[in-house]
Amino acid sequence: MNKIVRIILIGILFLLLILVRAFAPQLFYDPLTEYFKNDYLHKAIPEFDIFKLFSNLFLRYLLNTLISIGIIYLFYKSKRYLTFSILFYSVAFLILSLLLYIILNTDFTSSHLPLFYTRRFLIHPIFVLILLPAFYYQNKTET
Repeated sequence: MNKIVRIILIGILFLLLILVRAFAPQLFYDPLTEYFKNDYLHKAIPEFDIFKLFSNLFLRYLLNTLISIGIIYLFYKSKRYLTFSILFYSVAFLILSLLLYIILNTDFTSSHLPLFYTRRFLIHPIFVLILLPAFYYQNKTET
């Protein structure tokens, strides 16, 4: 694949990540978004449907993951990086969703930060910003 075509495709995929973020309130059920936009330190967590919340978190995470894996593959064209990324994203989802479930089912009134950041890692494509430079560094140290 031509380098210019790859750069254009990577740009389109980054644009898709931005569009997922921009249209998330219309596409996904997440009552915690509005909760964290307001005075959440002084209010109780809103009522929510846990199954609906986690299924929508999964869909959003899956969408962000597929786009991110596409970016990583187009950037490096390496099956090894692709395999590692798929495994990394899968394990990260399992750990983070379990952690979020535990946080939501316990009394976390003393600190809202664990809920905020665990949820943030699930709904935003942060891992692509970590994996791209990590693979770049590994690429440079191997050669």
